[in-house]
Amino acid sequence: METQLISNGLRYSTLPRSYVRPEPDRPKLSDVGEYHNAPIIDLGCGDREYIVRQIAHACQQYGFFQVINHGVLKETMEKMLQVSKEFFDLPVEEKMKLYSNDPTKTIRLSTSSNLQKEKIHNWRDYLRLHCHPLDKFTKEWPTNPTSFKEIVSNYCMEIRELGLKLEEAISESLGLEKEYINKSLGEQGQHMAINYYPQCPEPELTYGLPAHTDPNTLTILLQDTQVTGLQLLKDGKWLSVKPFPNALVVNVGDQLQALSNSKYKSSWHRAVVNAHKARISIATFLCPSNDAVIKAPRELIEEEEDSEAIYRDYTYAEYYTKFWSRNLDQGHCLELFKN
Repeated sequence: METQLISNGLRYSTLPRSYVRPEPDRPKLSDVGEYHNAPIIDLGCGDREYIVRQIAHACQQYGFFQVINHGVLKETMEKMLQVSKEFFDLPVEEKMKLYSNDPTKTIRLSTSSNLQKEKIHNWRDYLRLHCHPLDKFTKEWPTNPTSFKEIVSNYCMEIRELGLKLEEAISESLGLEKEYINKSLGEQGQHMAINYYPQCPEPELTYGLPAHTDPNTLTILLQDTQVTGLQLLKDGKWLSVKPFPNALVVNVGDQLQALSNSKYKSSWHRAVVNAHKARISIATFLCPSNDAVIKAPRELIEEEEDSEAIYRDYTYAEYYTKFWSRNLDQGHCLELFKN
């Protein structure tokens, strides 16, 4: 199959037909408001109990939050965004050395979302990397730009440290032991998607990514500081999340919804595109080990009136396989695992 990278140096005057959504499925950008009360949590405030309470409220009511004073250096984030731009600015022939549509590969450049399943494409190219343990995977990473491996490795280490600390606070917010989530998920994997959304001639007709939840436990997103594109669903309405200075966005994923017995909800989100500027976002996914059995702890099940688990026990490998066998906007994969 001929590949269709859209970060190919061409300027499109109209949107290619394979990207055009049917009328009812378009983003309706004029109807989207701004997420004025999006929760922002200061992890450096020094009051652990207050932070845990804020996280509990955000995970229950919003399915996401932003963090500031999170320990990831501003310089690390700026370099990460810059080297990502440099990669996607490379000649298409250079980038194509990494191209693959095989979701089992530990590094691959691809386009849209799931070319094997989807009927309409998304206005996105992306570089997906496995990031833990670093020494296992960095040898496969790009050597062009020359600074890529060093910059991305530093970012991955700082983000992992933050993610594991957030999972401890989320455990506490559920009334569990601090180490519960980290222990129950095994040696957690870490993946990264460096998303590139080129300037789009008709952004009202397509998506960068359609509405979806994330199949993993926790997602930490570094947003482009100049271009807004992330939207989240709140009370049936799509709202735009403007980049907050030096903040990272944290999304609840499907595995955390299952583990919390649906006390915390994975966030429905989407990415829209821009007529005037390209946009970059960098998503880090913390994932259970493949053989980790996902189940809600007895303490949370007993809080329910009927004292029953909402979801059956399953392994993360089973969930991930099911997720990739479907189209991204085919509905919530977690529904297939209900008791």
